[in-house]
Amino acid sequence: MKSCKAAMLSAALIAAPLVAAEQGESVSADPWEGFNRTLFEFNDMLDRYALKPVAQGYQYVTPDLVERGVSNFFGNLGDVRTLVNNALQLKLHDAASDAARITLNTTFGLVGVLDLATPLGLEKHNEDLGQTLGYWGVPSGNYLVLPLFGPSTLRDGVALVPDSYLDPVGEVEHVPTRNSLYGARLIDTRAELLKSEGLISGDRYLFIRDAYLQRREYQVNDGQINAPFDAQDF
Repeated sequence: MKSCKAAMLSAALIAAPLVAAEQGESVSADPWEGFNRTLFEFNDMLDRYALKPVAQGYQYVTPDLVERGVSNFFGNLGDVRTLVNNALQLKLHDAASDAARITLNTTFGLVGVLDLATPLGLEKHNEDLGQTLGYWGVPSGNYLVLPLFGPSTLRDGVALVPDSYLDPVGEVEHVPTRNSLYGARLIDTRAELLKSEGLISGDRYLFIRDAYLQRREYQVNDGQINAPFDAQDF
């Protein structure tokens, strides 16, 4: 498993500069729309008949306090990835804040179930390797829908592999526990998105594509864009 991961990481690191070289400036067009729509329909069908009903049931039966605790727990794990990527972007103040968040929430916040850091003024950030590459000038490349993962770009798709090394869940050696954590996080994430679905109108594929690309631009540029709607909602 470790050697397989190493091979995937090497391929990702090789592919990243190729994306930058071959794609030039970030594109707004969608030259792979036919291929992307096919995968979008597959993902949408899987979501409609499996993931969304499970997320709705989870939200229905789970008390708000417990649901928030689950989200806080996985958010605390995600802060590890954010810490590393803030450091890679030389945002040292944010990286120090992330480190303090992780320490406080992991120790006194019951492994992250309680978010004690935010009320104390330690702002939660959201950074990943795709944003880091964009920060250093790597263009996004063409829009790309990934099976199961959904909206992405060439740059962001490549970045998923190295980012996976920063996921504490992947370090859990007990396979049933690790898979249960993956499943719980997927359901929690989908439940969090339920409230945003009412904003979708018109062609679902086009709306989600444009919302994703706008949100990524918003994230890479730390909110310094002019947006027709609030990119943070997606």
